Amino acid sequence: MRALVAGAGPAGLMAAETLARAGLRVEVADAAASPLRKFLLAGRGGLNLTHAEPFERVLGRYGEARHRLAPVLRAFPPDALREWAADLGEPTFVGSSGRVFPHGFKATKLARAWLKRLGELGVVYRPRRRFLGLVEGGALFAGPEGDERLDADVVALAFGGASWPRLGGDGGWVEPLRAAGVEIAPLKPANMGVFVDWSPVFAARFAGQPVKAARWSLGGLSTRAEAVVTARGLEGGAIYALSAAARDGAADLLVDLKPDLAEAALAERLSRHPRASRATRLAKAGLAPVAAGLLREAGELPADAAALAARVKACAVRIAGAAGIERAISSAGGVRWSALDEAFMLKARPGVFVAGEMIDWEAPTGGYLLQACFATGVAAARGALAWLS
Repeated sequence: MRALVAGAGPAGLMAAETLARAGLRVEVADAAASPLRKFLLAGRGGLNLTHAEPFERVLGRYGEARHRLAPVLRAFPPDALREWAADLGEPTFVGSSGRVFPHGFKATKLARAWLKRLGELGVVYRPRRRFLGLVEGGALFAGPEGDERLDADVVALAFGGASWPRLGGDGGWVEPLRAAGVEIAPLKPANMGVFVDWSPVFAARFAGQPVKAARWSLGGLSTRAEAVVTARGLEGGAIYALSAAARDGAADLLVDLKPDLAEAALAERLSRHPRASRATRLAKAGLAPVAAGLLREAGELPADAAALAARVKACAVRIAGAAGIERAISSAGGVRWSALDEAFMLKARPGVFVAGEMIDWEAPTGGYLLQACFATGVAAARGALAWLS
């Protein structure tokens, strides 16, 4: 029996490994010259594979897609992903934030060991094949020598979303699948930065500096994490966690710059030095210069301690817009859940299964993206094996 996997990212290669272990002859086709390009780049500064927080909290990170992803995440949970990495010679460790990393920290060693295993399982890589569409019993690609048909008894699609287009994630699969009758939600940026019209003085002084130990709220979402000031706005984990709300356009992002201190207690601290400047009072209350700068961006600082404390606890930062999908870490939208059955098979095309980020779900950074990509890769492969049997 032959299997074709289209897409050589984590979801696709995990599907390929699962199918090959079951005894199928597997081919992996991808538009890139080499596999795992985005995986390797994302892991250059430290590969965050998954997260060690309680499983129910992990599920909560997937928002509206939680109930559809719950069965596959239970079937291939974070511990299973850690065992898989260890079996490849890369045991993992839990960082101070609960994020899980391979001991080698970066992606290179893990990727090399994985590709070696796939080769030993007989998986064949077909590079520079750009997907053109599905055909009966396989798929059509534009290859180095022209259009090429790759035949298979079962097909797994794992193209990813549309972020980082220079690495191949350009969403070019959308129209061919729509032509095949597959319902697809519009692709949108996720885990992206936001634009803020800083004053020239603030941008020049604080670009590149982190805002630490703050709580950020937007559109009913709230997170406590670090954000980084850029010349044009804000980026970082706190902003990425609110990206679903930030996509809606101009809005006020509320920042609690002293989340561990009640407003009344903060007002009392700020009133201790009535003759000092507001900058000195803020510094003595424990606010970093970048935090004080954010307060000034929201308007003239109040002289009254109670009003100043209120500003610190709910500093409004006006978002002018969100970065585009080409600058986002990941994307939302994709193949609608209603287009898939419980085994991740396309209802419109029996024998074709879908995995990874090209499905309509999103999650914040912190290991949740990779965890779901790996888990859906396993799920799609298992669905394909069940269908073949």
